[in-house]
Amino acid sequence: MSKNSKQIMILDDFKPETVIESFNKHIKKSNCENMSVDISFLNVMDAMRVSTLCAANHYVKYPNGKINWYVSSPEVERFSSALNLGNSKYLLKNNTRGLKKA
Repeated sequence: MSKNSKQIMILDDFKPETVIESFNKHIKKSNCENMSVDISFLNVMDAMRVSTLCAANHYVKYPNGKINWYVSSPEVERFSSALNLGNSKYLLKNNTRGLKKA
């Protein structure tokens, strides 16, 4: 996969610790400068925690990389905006209406 291609990471566990561990293993072994991750199954607090910790770890390896986070609430972006995570974009996933910017 080329450096600028985008990967979609599919997570199959609902525990935040496992999600973080899976994400970190993935970026360690893969070329994933740009990626999309669906964490809309997590509650707001867990989604904020997961996206913040994972985005920071992703930035260490890919300072110019980007992550699209699919979340269930715009509150995740509101919290994260204060942290200035320049590599993260939040997209609101609504089960009845699809995706839109958070």
